[in-house]
Amino acid sequence: MRSEDYFSPDYATASRRFRSKALENGACLERIELDVNVPNGDALGIDIAWIGAQRPRRVLVHSTGLHGVEGFAGSAIQLQLLERLPQIPADAALVVVHILNPFGMAYLRRVNENNVDLNRNFRSDGSYHGAPPRYSDALLNPQTPPAFDFFLLRIVLSGARHGIAAMKQSIVEGQYEFPQGLFFGGKQREEGPRKYESFLRSRLSEAEHTIFIDVHTGLGKFANHMLLVEQTDYETLRKLFGERVTALQPYGGSGYSIEGGIESMLFRSITRNRPIFICQEFGTYNGIRVLHALREENRWHHYHGGEKLGHYSKQNIKETFCPKSEHWRSAVLKQGSEVLERAIQVLLAAVP
Repeated sequence: MRSEDYFSPDYATASRRFRSKALENGACLERIELDVNVPNGDALGIDIAWIGAQRPRRVLVHSTGLHGVEGFAGSAIQLQLLERLPQIPADAALVVVHILNPFGMAYLRRVNENNVDLNRNFRSDGSYHGAPPRYSDALLNPQTPPAFDFFLLRIVLSGARHGIAAMKQSIVEGQYEFPQGLFFGGKQREEGPRKYESFLRSRLSEAEHTIFIDVHTGLGKFANHMLLVEQTDYETLRKLFGERVTALQPYGGSGYSIEGGIESMLFRSITRNRPIFICQEFGTYNGIRVLHALREENRWHHYHGGEKLGHYSKQNIKETFCPKSEHWRSAVLKQGSEVLERAIQVLLAAVP
């Protein structure tokens, strides 16, 4: 197995390979059209490969690319999955959702075309205002082109002043006041999240047992994965999926919690039985390097280069969330496959 057989160099290649592999292996291919385009005029959309029953009792949904540039890893896992499709019963379905934020992947951004972090955009109360008390837009979003400005020293001093855990929680939790800042959750539900939720509600309304796996990168030790779950599901899922399971909670477990995450929408949308939700997170580099990469790309996008991909900040953010390392990429494929295999076993055992 060579990683280049599955990892694509860009969004266009990944999308083309996904669609081709899905059709080649007998999947029904669907697309959620989005009102956003790439420079050649092609409209972007969320591609979905559906294998199995159209109205399933039990279903496994595998998604990736909610954070755009993080989608290279999940896309590779999905290409490998489509090449080796499992046998599933007549009452079950496997739904493979390719790149929930195609703009972000196409332009090497973690956010969408409106600078919205889509994993902070699913607020259940409809409230899109406020920011954590220690979120500093002046530090995280300087309105100048990328340049050396003692960021490392300043972030270390901030951590010493407020405490590392508290500072981390305030930065990444999600904010709704600074539209050009980092971790901006938007001012309303974005088109992609809105249409994806509608798709799930219409197509999975009869499902009795549902497992969601959503793939991300950038948090944790290099080439190691974590399975992040809700605190209330921790004990049950640890028994089913093993020691990699850890809890989404502030100051412990994953190290932070977030506002408006996709899991909140899934629990609202799938009502016949509480679904299993797992965020499979693949570690890359240390947290300060990840934050700095996000900050510099954001400066380039807003204050100098727009959507131009040639700048070092663009290539750096891609490396930060999808390292070129063969060791890392092989680990992603192996661990991604193992979790999918286990999820299928759990799903098949769910209904006698």
